[in-house]
Amino acid sequence: MYNLLISLGIGLAIGAAIALGTEFGWAAAVFPALLAATIAYFLLARRTWKQLEAVFEGMQADVRAQKLDKAVQTLQGGFRLAPWQFLVAAQLHSNIGILLFIRQDLDAALPHLEKSFSRNWIARGMLGVARYKRRDLDGMKRVFEDAVKTNKKEGVLWSAYAWILEELNRHADAIAVLGRAVQANPSDEKLKGSLQLLQNGKKLKLGKVYGEQWFQFMLERPPPQFVGGPGFRGGKRAIYGRG
Repeated sequence: MYNLLISLGIGLAIGAAIALGTEFGWAAAVFPALLAATIAYFLLARRTWKQLEAVFEGMQADVRAQKLDKAVQTLQGGFRLAPWQFLVAAQLHSNIGILLFIRQDLDAALPHLEKSFSRNWIARGMLGVARYKRRDLDGMKRVFEDAVKTNKKEGVLWSAYAWILEELNRHADAIAVLGRAVQANPSDEKLKGSLQLLQNGKKLKLGKVYGEQWFQFMLERPPPQFVGGPGFRGGKRAIYGRG
């Protein structure tokens, strides 16, 4: 990435200047070179992230105006920053995938969700749901297993995984997933309540528990009060700038 290469170049130049232009030699030049490269990388990376934040702010404005196509175009314009900094492309793919998924365009969303940032739990959850809807059940399981390992504190992610397993008549597996979720989040009463429902042979009621956070995964039809609400306009709960 350009920021790293430029920083290394700055560090090498300073190191060479000290080693060749003074009597101190290469041994004394190592620390100043490393320090210069580190400072340069920090400043360059910060500049790129600021530019990316401006792209996300523009996207959010488009979404609030319910212009999803324009929001996607705004994000696509951010790919000019991808060669400069690590993870920029993954952040952009995450948010484009989320927007296209909310628009229920799975064909367009999937390639972006596949490249989404591992810590953007919404994008990873939507990828798991997309795999499920395509009947790629092995792929669905792999995605959710990786997602819950990386995002252990996101109860709605665990719950979506369990809900899908329950829909597939894999009741014992659904209970096992929520059991792991409770173990990872012992103070999460929502997860405990959902686990108890399954153990008692009852249906999960995730819409009542998580509201728009649940309905954004499009696994159940939202009630009228959620349609057009913040989560479906790409509010902060639905879309995150840096995953």
